[in-house]
Amino acid sequence: MNDPVQDQRVADGTIKIFHGPQHPGVTGNMSMELDLDGETIVKATTHVGYLHRGFEKMIERRTAIQAFTIVCRICVPEPDPNEENFARGIEELAGLTISERAKYIRVMVLEMARLQAHYLWMAGQGGSIGHEVVPQWAVGERDFILDLFEQLTGGRVYHMYIYPGGVKRDLPDGFLDRLRDLLDTLERRLPEYDRIFFDNAGVKKRLQNVGVVKRDEAIANGYTGPVIRGCGIPRDVRRDSPYLVYDQLEFDVPTQTGCDAYARALVRRAEMDQSIRILRQVVDRMPAGEIQCKLPKHRKFKLPRGETFVQTESARGAFSYYMAGDDSEYLRRLQVRGPSIVHAYTLLEPLLVGAQLSDVALIMNSLGICPPEIER
Repeated sequence: MNDPVQDQRVADGTIKIFHGPQHPGVTGNMSMELDLDGETIVKATTHVGYLHRGFEKMIERRTAIQAFTIVCRICVPEPDPNEENFARGIEELAGLTISERAKYIRVMVLEMARLQAHYLWMAGQGGSIGHEVVPQWAVGERDFILDLFEQLTGGRVYHMYIYPGGVKRDLPDGFLDRLRDLLDTLERRLPEYDRIFFDNAGVKKRLQNVGVVKRDEAIANGYTGPVIRGCGIPRDVRRDSPYLVYDQLEFDVPTQTGCDAYARALVRRAEMDQSIRILRQVVDRMPAGEIQCKLPKHRKFKLPRGETFVQTESARGAFSYYMAGDDSEYLRRLQVRGPSIVHAYTLLEPLLVGAQLSDVALIMNSLGICPPEIER
């Protein structure tokens, strides 16, 4: 009987294996084709297409209102930045102005989404290291945030709540008080994560000097989010090109200079503090008013000829949408540029060369890759 490992050997003596899509450390349904010399990676090839695909053309073949339900699938673990980008792009094309209350609610949703995404990242990174306490804690506390999302939107993951013209429904009674109480709980608990995870000698040994990204390369290739901020570069769309009411809120853009997986972990941990800081300001300043401006009837909602470019800062980095109208109810063109397209190809493939097999999941998690963004 043939040896299955021997069958994977290629002419130069390396072994070819596939890492994922079932591996719990893979950030979504994707696969890495790895050529190994012992435990050392000599070649890495990204394979996506195991989940959703073709979003841009699906949206172009639906009216602007029908397409609203599709964009959240572009990044399943954090759909809300896509909803906000799409809604704001439609509003700019159609000349719609949303209320201050709708803007504050959108910021609240986006920062809640950032928090739950960082908890999910922490659970995945802890599991990839073999640190079983952190995944249980982080997934549990993420569920408390999802409970609030369910109260607000009716859905725990797919919300379909940030809608052209505002948001779909107003805040439930007592929602801001429940959010304030949850922020108190999360803020009280986060130092425990520092003690058992971020300051843990074993975690540092696994993440430091792993997945090192060169600072000049990060700038030249357009890396974004915790990847570029982990190289000491304070780029953040919320501060550099403010939207909604971010220019009225106080927050810092955390950076680290280690350029490795541990630096990116510390950036995410500091961003959790900043999201809580932003959410407290939103809770205290939430204005009264309407949540939705008046829209034309569905089949009469035509987008004037023109184009726009909008960006939203997600937990993984900047999401960019180019949108063009042509005097019909359809978008003539939609193009999505999420952080994963450069992080999973331009960065990940060469970054894995020379790394150890045991570090693959750690490096992938540290880059914040969401495969549907690539097969868009």
